[in-house]
Amino acid sequence: MGKGWDELAIFVGYAIAIIGSAMAFQLTKGKSKKRKYIVWGITTMFALAPFFSFAIGLSYAFIVQNGWAGMIMWLLFPIIFIIGLGLLLVGIFKRNWAVTE
Repeated sequence: MGKGWDELAIFVGYAIAIIGSAMAFQLTKGKSKKRKYIVWGITTMFALAPFFSFAIGLSYAFIVQNGWAGMIMWLLFPIIFIIGLGLLLVGIFKRNWAVTE
């Protein structure tokens, strides 16, 4: 690749993660906690985990000037994905304790 393409790939990874977070924030404004957990869980698993781990991995590899250092994304992706899965499961199995009158 030519000079500058690696910075563009890093930018795209961060941009998709930020756009996904902004969309999740807009979708959860004024919603119940249960809905927020579900939306944020799905967003974390499918928008944040792959793109954020990709961008962090490439950023780290670029900083240390070693391509193999980018393999840190293979460690970050499952960790972030499992956090998102936990949020989704909390949202699915959370009880509504609100008292209706």
